[in-house]
Amino acid sequence: MSLQELKANSVTGVPAVALDLVTNEFLTFRLGSEEYGIEILKVQEIRGYDSITHIANSPDYIKGVINLRGIIVPIIDMRIKFNLGHATYDQFTVVIILMVAGRVMGIVVDGVSDVITLADEQMRQAPGLGSVIDTEYIMGLGTVDERMLILIDIEKLMSRSDMGLIARSIN
Repeated sequence: MSLQELKANSVTGVPAVALDLVTNEFLTFRLGSEEYGIEILKVQEIRGYDSITHIANSPDYIKGVINLRGIIVPIIDMRIKFNLGHATYDQFTVVIILMVAGRVMGIVVDGVSDVITLADEQMRQAPGLGSVIDTEYIMGLGTVDERMLILIDIEKLMSRSDMGLIARSIN
């Protein structure tokens, strides 16, 4: 399914043209039984899971690289990165190609749901869990009807020192 189709079929019912004007727009995806969201402006395209060239001595969550129209793109398996159990790859597994801090990269997820627009009142801060769980890369939680989404700041996640994929911005 193309990004344009997802936008047109979004749960908001708003035509795709109007969605581009909204800033709280997220592409939702599944990892196991949980649903996550990332800012739609970071998404370049959605592809089926295909052959990946593995890189020796890379962390488990870095599946390898693909050649995307002449650009070498690192592929990160989010299920492995978030310790969500064994990753199985089937016809629903997709790679979301992202542009993060000027760098193209891909993330493997169990499936893409839709594009949603969240009003400010539908977004909440992530609960403080102290030092038990690192929530630095979680923007907050979103709610749509009975669904709860974990909203990921993909730029913060990819710039973490344990990821080493993009340079940290100095603020």
